[in-house]
Amino acid sequence: MIEFVVIVESSADARTATKLAERLLVEKVEWLEHETLQHHFQWSGLEAGTENSCWKNIDDLTKRLSDKFKFPTIRSNGKFKSDGQSANKIMKLISFLQYKQKRDIKAVIFMRDLDHQSERREHIEQARSEQSDPQPKLAIIIGTPDRMREAWVLNGFIPSNQDEEQILKEITTQLKFNPCEESHRLRSNSLTEPDRLRNPKVVVEKLTGGKMEREQQCWEETSLELLRKNGVETGLTAYIDEIEERLIPLIGSAE
Repeated sequence: MIEFVVIVESSADARTATKLAERLLVEKVEWLEHETLQHHFQWSGLEAGTENSCWKNIDDLTKRLSDKFKFPTIRSNGKFKSDGQSANKIMKLISFLQYKQKRDIKAVIFMRDLDHQSERREHIEQARSEQSDPQPKLAIIIGTPDRMREAWVLNGFIPSNQDEEQILKEITTQLKFNPCEESHRLRSNSLTEPDRLRNPKVVVEKLTGGKMEREQQCWEETSLELLRKNGVETGLTAYIDEIEERLIPLIGSAE
């Protein structure tokens, strides 16, 4: 079974990244159906039997796998910075797992909130560019919500009843812009007034009532066309493009 490794900050990130990818796979690969996805690939973490791995645990994971499989020490020599260094370590580790554990890992998805740090994507892209011809071949997909995953949720939010319509109308009036069409303008981290309403987490909470099922509808049911349109400034459109260009060919060629 081929594997796609997922590197995230939280389980919510993993759900968003993988479900969006699955939607695109089913839409773009003619013979593929949702019901049969599990027969063609599986989402994995760096450790066998897991569904994803977290950025914050990379050093601990590397040590555990190193103790178990004698994974060699990776030295960056200052070539990579911050997330680029972690991404490079992850890709080297995957290469080792492909060889040592005979795991058929075909791709890795890096999901990372920018949180006002645009250099995060730059550093990961630098690490990817250094892996231009890895053996075996590994597709490297980057998803960087700007400023956070909740911006992508808002990109896909469509009111489903009068109550939601009224809440969105009130928020839009207060902000003087539609937070779903321009969620990239929500730049605050504050949970208190007067900037509370400019925090994407707060807006998502108000619109969805804090229900994860309602959040999921935003990326699982909203048309991909609208997600593309609203997600240009939040990194969502770029992620969709990366899935189409780098992940879909792996499944499309496996028919």
